[in-house]
Parts: sequence; C-alpha cells; structure tokens
Amino acid sequence: MGYAVVLGEALVDLLDAEHDGEPVYRQAIGGGPLNVAVAVARLGGEVQFVGSLGDDALATRIRAFLGAAGVGLEGAVTVPAPTALAVATFAGAEPDFRFYGEPRSYALLTADDLNVALIEGAQVLYCGSIVLLAPPVLAAARRAWAMAGALRVFDPNVRPSLLTGPGALDDLRAVVAEFAASAHLVKLSAADARLLYPKEPVEGVAAYLRELGAATVVVTLGADGALVAAADDVVRVPAPKVDAVDATGAGDSVMGALIADLLHAGEPVDPTGWRDRVAFALRVAGLVCESPGGASAMPTREAVAERFR
Repeated sequence: MGYAVVLGEALVDLLDAEHDGEPVYRQAIGGGPLNVAVAVARLGGEVQFVGSLGDDALATRIRAFLGAAGVGLEGAVTVPAPTALAVATFAGAEPDFRFYGEPRSYALLTADDLNVALIEGAQVLYCGSIVLLAPPVLAAARRAWAMAGALRVFDPNVRPSLLTGPGALDDLRAVVAEFAASAHLVKLSAADARLLYPKEPVEGVAAYLRELGAATVVVTLGADGALVAAADDVVRVPAPKVDAVDATGAGDSVMGALIADLLHAGEPVDPTGWRDRVAFALRVAGLVCESPGGASAMPTREAVAERFR
C-alpha cells in the first residue's frame, strides 16, 4: 500500500464553548486538510501533510499533534508568521468559521517549496480548501497536481467569509472547474454546491462536475447522507442515525475515509463499489459528529465497526 499526500492548511480552531456558565473558546488543532490527513492516518493509511506552518508555539503543537497521529511532515515548511486562527461559532451543529492572522501562516507555501520526490511518489494526492484562495499556494497546488502520477482528489471546502472583493466567487468557480476537470474524485458539501452554483440542484452540480471531467463526484448532505455520481446516474446513500453534538470535521472525515480506501484498494471498479465506500465514510462522519472537536474526533476503523455493528 502506498501513501497519500494532503496539500492544504493547518491552523488552530477556537471553538465556541461554555465554562461555569460563561461563554469561552476551546482551542483545537484544525484546518480541513489537516483533518483529512489525520482521518487517513487513523483509518490505517500512510499520509504526508504538505503545507506551511508558523514559527510559534501553536505551530509546535500542530507538528506534535500530527506526529502523534501518525501523519508525516516531510513536505511541511516553517514560515515566519504566527499561526492563523479560525474562530468557530455555532447555530446548531454546523460551525461558522472566521479567520484571523496576517500574514496567514497557512497561505505561504510556494511552488518552489514542494518536495518533488514526495509528490511524485504518492499514490493519492489531495488538494483543496481555503489555501486555493492564496496565489502562492494555488501555484504550488497546480504544480503538484500536474506532476502527480497519483489518483487526484479535490475538495473545494468553501468558506464564504473569505470570498471578499469583486469576482472572488467567479475566480473560485474557475479554480474548481480547473481541478475537477482532471480529478479522479471530487468531494464537496451541499453548502459548497449551493454557494458555487446557486441555480443548480445538488444533483445537477454533481452531474456538471462529471461533465467537466471528474471521474466520481460525492456531495455530502449532512444528516441526509450523500449523493454519489460515479456513472450516468446520481444515487443517494443514507447516513446512519447518530446523536450529533458537533459537526466540525465531519465532511473532512468523509474525504479521509475515501482516501484511506483508495490507498487500500484503489478505485472501485463500478458504481456499487463507490456506494459501499461512501456508506462507510458516512459512518466515520457519524462517529465524528458524536464527539466535540474536529481532528481529535477522527476514529479508527475498529471504533467505527464497534459503533455501527
């Protein structure tokens, strides 16, 4: 079994919480791609994180957390910046993120920083999330995407609060189309789909991304499960019933589970195989939703099997 490379951001989340009846923020290591990398490792896959990390104590904690989770850091670079923060507030289980820090520690990876041998040797390459809004990291992702001989997976992981300025959404749509056109797998949430293509139903978005060239598209629907477009038909996969307390990282865990299975068994040979993979990924996400936090809630295969016997 080979390894995956996850290219993207790592930061620190400040999560809405309560202590002695007073509102407080709970610190958690996060970032969508970091969550994906940890999910892959917890599910038994070998994975390397590629991205820029700050030069402060919080970055030291991120490195220690990733190392303890079994995530490699051969492609991570240190940059002269404080670790970026994402403040999450909740209206229900879904978090709303606002980002702080200048310059953004996660947005300073350049194309010249890439470990070429690491990228070229990967069996699966993940790119996506908010780093694609930063021109230096977008250039690095494009270079990695072009050189990879691997299965390429993509997740736009849209954060509306970062889409500022005229044309920002159109620019992001162009980037999504660019990466989707040569992706083996695109995973996005229903919220991503509605923001990117507001006039299209989610089924239409999945079909459109396949028309662009994506081999398989998975759209997560929260408690309603997911849509899978792996052939001409778009099919729905139900989610398990869970007692959700925090959806942070749930979508990332779906991506991580799909990558872990790509490492273990390659691409499914038919749409039924994809449906089975997505059903397992939704069980992983369900278990994540039953625990607070994102990366720290990523489960092992044994924990998933025990919870959903």
